[in-house]
Parts: sequence; structure tokens; C-alpha cells
Amino acid sequence: MKIKAIDLLVILLYLVTVLVIGIYLKRQAAKSKNDYLLGGKSMPFWMLGISNASGMFDLSGTAWMVAIMVVYGVKSIWLPWLWPVFNQIFMMVYLSMWLRRSNAATGAEWMLFRFGDRHGAGLSHKIIIIFALLSCLSFMAYGFIGLGKFLEIFIPREVVRTFLPFHLPAAYTARFYGILFTLFTACYALLGGMKSIVWADMLHYLIMVIVCVSVAVMACVALPDVSSLPIPRGWTDLFFGKELGLNWSGLLPAAARKLQNDSFAPFGYFFALMAAKGILASLAGPAPNYDMQKILSTRSPREAALMSMIVNVVLLPTRYLFITGIAVFALLYFQQPGIAAAVNTDFEKVLPAVLNTYIPSGLLGLVLIGLMGAFMGTFAGTFNAAQAYFVNDIYLRSVNPGAGNRQISRVSYLSGIVIVCISILLGLLAKDVNSILQWIVSALLGGYIASNALKWYWWRFNSTGFFWGMLAGIVCALVCPHVFTGTLPLYYFPLILCISLTGAIGGSLATKPTDMEVLKNFYRTVNPWGFWGPVREEVRKTDASFSPNKDFKRDAFNVVTGIVAQTAITAVPVFGVLKMPTETLAATAIFLISSAILWKTWYRNLPNE
Repeated sequence: MKIKAIDLLVILLYLVTVLVIGIYLKRQAAKSKNDYLLGGKSMPFWMLGISNASGMFDLSGTAWMVAIMVVYGVKSIWLPWLWPVFNQIFMMVYLSMWLRRSNAATGAEWMLFRFGDRHGAGLSHKIIIIFALLSCLSFMAYGFIGLGKFLEIFIPREVVRTFLPFHLPAAYTARFYGILFTLFTACYALLGGMKSIVWADMLHYLIMVIVCVSVAVMACVALPDVSSLPIPRGWTDLFFGKELGLNWSGLLPAAARKLQNDSFAPFGYFFALMAAKGILASLAGPAPNYDMQKILSTRSPREAALMSMIVNVVLLPTRYLFITGIAVFALLYFQQPGIAAAVNTDFEKVLPAVLNTYIPSGLLGLVLIGLMGAFMGTFAGTFNAAQAYFVNDIYLRSVNPGAGNRQISRVSYLSGIVIVCISILLGLLAKDVNSILQWIVSALLGGYIASNALKWYWWRFNSTGFFWGMLAGIVCALVCPHVFTGTLPLYYFPLILCISLTGAIGGSLATKPTDMEVLKNFYRTVNPWGFWGPVREEVRKTDASFSPNKDFKRDAFNVVTGIVAQTAITAVPVFGVLKMPTETLAATAIFLISSAILWKTWYRNLPNE
């Protein structure tokens, strides 16, 4: 344990600064519902983009990415397509603009804009509220316990127990840290709303840039050249064939076991299925969480697109400088006691093991702030989204539609307190409800894709279809893990998709279409491409000057070009830290060429709205 007084002082200074931000912005946040939940839709796109990227720099995801970098090498760049990381390209090219044109405050309010509120249309509104609140609470609960366990490694009970007025049992140290930082995060998020979250994220991102560059420089100094790493043939190759082609048996048996346990073989088939799922998930648009709320907080559709572009530019290079630097330290010193213990038990423990062993005091405090800030940013954004659904879609819609600003502020604070208490309770019970929460998250994500893709592109898809598509997908995703025991969820995803799609299409065709006036208003406002023929003709009857969206081919080209650029900008820091100059220059050239193409085919065609 290397944490020193200077590290604790740095952490304390950061926490005080974040709290001051929340207090300072409290008056602005109290002006109206939009000021509190969406920052008044007045913040510039680059701030929202950096804030969004900061929130995505999460602790558990970073630990996983370090683990796969150590084992899979440069090929690990492809594995975040499981999420999928390239959904931000779809958002950048067209979906952020489509979403922002609605002027909605939440994803549930967007459902009313798309489907109206007649003939059972409220079903989509209700199920998306349930989806949003369950997913928000689940992620907040897991963030709670994850942060506590991480901090316990660096700040053991012995460091803090002398300052506490009560006895803290060793078994509850992680939960104590979880409660402490959850309450602190909720405090500044409650005080200043969306603006305080964005400003705190800006501070966090600045710290992470310092941390990531420092770790990358230290790794470059420690690494003579890439040939000195104990890695198998093919570890430094970006591309692959049907098989992965990495043989760790004689070098690091634990890595060989991880490759086998991950069940990603044959890798070529796995990659094809992962890419297909990622494309479908990206076509569905953002889930109703902090990502969607940041898009709805932008000043215009144009700035919504630019915000999603900024996320790619500021997140990936910075994050991969850090990840590759940590992986280099882990591989150089994998026989040292601290690293060896992590490697032989759980590769996701490599990150804290390296930090605790090789990062000097002072910088360690900044690293802890960076990773804590990632938790706090993700938690605060998710917390804000949960509040938005409760206040906007439950209280103002069903309880008190005519509420004034003072009443809305009180309900916002009260709902925030309730939400954070529930998340803490779930975190405290995490060992008991772990499997249930995993089912919820898996089911929600599994049932989300079909219905949420169809809502953008098919006019005949209605609220009933949305409800049954979501419900069928969720139920199927709950059942499949018990039917296909020991099977990677990606492999039975096609079954979940087919059942969900059947429910969505069947539910739509078995019931009346959405009211034509609602469809016409949606189509005129958003102007999506897709299967909108009957609605397009109705719009033209009353507005002959209406120009329908004919940009499908250009958008598809820009998505492909954007994914190439995103992959290249991810590869540049990886090859750079590994001291592979030829590959670094090649990746840089591909990124610059792709960016030049996008400037001409995407940026110059952005609307001025």
C-alpha cells in the first residue's frame, strides 16, 4: 500500500472542488425543470461531449479493457464492439440529430412524440419508464459496490478507522466507501443538476488526461522495445483470421486459461456475430440513460451530432494511452508478487495491482481521483436520468401536471433522495441480488434492440408492437441463460432478437396503426429515412414543399468511414506506447484520410438548425 498523505490531500481537494461547483450552480438549476434536468439546453456541444466521454471512462470497463489488452494484445481493440463502442458513430452521423429534433426531455416523453397517447399508445411510455428506472438503479448499485472494493485496495480500514467515531468491521469497509462516495456524488448532483454534473466531468476529464499521458510516458520509458515483452506471436497484430492464433501456453498459462474460458473461439465467427449485433444495437439508438440525456441537453440538432463526434475524439485516445501503459507494466513485471497474484486469480485485478505497485505517490492520488471521478460522473449522470424520468414522466404527467417550479424542485430533491437510498440498499445487498440484477441488465438490453430499431424506420410500427417486442425480448433474455447454461450470451442473441422481432411486428400488425396526425407530426419534425411511404404521401398532400430525407446512402457511407476513423484513432495510442512506429504512422494516416472524407461528406452537410 503506497498511498501517502499527499495522495489523500489531492483526493480531498478534488472532492471539495466538486462540492463547491454543485453549490455555486444550485441557483441556476432551480430556475426551471429544463434548467435542472437538461442544463437549460444552453451548454455548448464540446462541454457536453467531454462530459459524456468522462462518464464513459468507467472503472469496471477500464479494468476489463486492461485485462483483455494483456491477454489479447492489439486485437483487444475489437472486443469493445460487444457494447458496441461504434454506436457513437451512428449517433454522430444521424441519430443524435433525429433524437434532438423531438425537443423531448426524456426517452419516455419521446415515446409520446412518436406514438401519441391514444389507442393504447401509453404502453410504450410506461414500459420505457420501467426500463429506464430499472437499468439506472441496477447500474448505480453495481457502481456503488465496485467503487468500494476498488478503494479498499488503496485505502485500507487501518487508514480511516482512527478518524471514525464508530467501529468499522473489516468486512464492511468496501460498503462504507460505497455509501460515502455515493452520498457525496448525489449531493452535488442534487444541488446543481445537469450543469454541475457537466462541470464536474470537465474537471475529471482534465485530471484523466494528465493521468493517462503520465502513465503512457512511464510505460514508454520502462519498455525498451516491444520485442522485450513476453508475448506470443500475433499479439501485436491488429487483424486476425478464423482463429485468434495466440498461444500463451509456454509463456503465461493463466492467459491461456482465460482465452479458453472466454469462449470467443472461433474468433472470426465470434467477431461476425458481435459486429452484426453491434450494428443492430446502434440502429436502435441510445438507451434511456445519461447518454440520451446529454443529447437532449444540446442546443440544436447540429450540436447534438457534433457532441457525439467529440465523444469519440476525446475518449478513445486518452483511455487507450492509459490501458496500454498499464498492460505494458503488467507484462514487463508479471512475475513480481503483486502482479503474479492478480494474473493467477483474476485478470481484472491487474489494474489495481499495477497502480498499487508502480505508480508513484502524488500521481497515485490523481489516478484514484480519475477512476473515482469516472464512477462519480457515471453515477451522477445515471442519477440525473432516473430523476428526469421520475419527475417528468411520473410526477408531472400523472400526479401534478400543473406543478410550479418550486414544487418541481421539491419533488426533484425528494425523488433524488429516494433513488439514491434505493441504489445504496441494492448495493448493500449486492451479494444476495447479484444474479437477479444480472438478469435484469441482460434482459433489458436483450429486449431493447428490435423495438427500438423499428421505431425509427417503419411507419406501421406502433405502441402496442413496441410493448410486446420489449416484453418478449425481456422474457426470452431471462429464460435463455437457464436453457443454454454455460453458453456465451452473444451466441443465443439471434434467438432473443427473432422472438423480440416477432412480438414487435405481430403486435403492430394485430392492432390499429398510430394516428396519422401523430405520424405526420413526427415525420415532418424528425424527417427520418426508412419505410415511411404512406406518411410521406400524407405530408405532401398538405405541404408540397416538404423535402423527404434521401440521405440513406450517404449516411451509410459516413457510418462505415466513421468506424474506420474510430478504429484508427484507437490504434494510434496503442501502437505508440508499444513503440511500433510504422504501425503508428499507418494508423495516423488512415485516421487523417478518413477524417478528411468525413469533413466533406458529413460535416459540410450538417444542418444549420
